[in-house]
Amino acid sequence: MTTPVPGPHHWRPWSHRTRRGVDLALAIPLFLLETAWLVLDWMFGLGLEVWAAQGDRARADAATLAHIDRVRVFLVAVLVLAVLAALFRARWTLIAHVLLALLAGQVLVFTQHEWDNDHTPAPGCIRYSASC
Repeated sequence: MTTPVPGPHHWRPWSHRTRRGVDLALAIPLFLLETAWLVLDWMFGLGLEVWAAQGDRARADAATLAHIDRVRVFLVAVLVLAVLAALFRARWTLIAHVLLALLAGQVLVFTQHEWDNDHTPAPGCIRYSASC
C-alpha cells in the first residue's frame, strides 16, 4: 500500500494563532506609542498652534483642520493594523487597535463637533448675505 504524497505546505497567517508572548510584545508597545502620539498631537499639534495663533482666526482654523486630517489618517492606519492583527489572529493586538480606533474616533467626533459649533452662522442669518 502506498501513502499519498502530501501536497506542498502553504503557510497561511490565519491558520495558526499568534503566540501570546509575541502578541503581547507587539500589542503593548504599539498601544502605548499610538496613544502617546494621539495625546501629544492633541496637546502640541493643535493646542500650541492655536495658542501661537494669538487670536488669528484663520491660523487657528488651519491648525484645527490640519489636526482633523492627521487624526483621520491615524484612524485609517489603526484600522488597517487592526485588520492585519485579525488576519494573523493576534487577539491582544486586535483588541488594542480596536480600543485605539474608538479613541481616535471619539477625538475626531469631538474636534469636528467643536469645528461645527464654532462655524455655524448666527440664527436668522442668510447664508450668502454680506452681513453674515
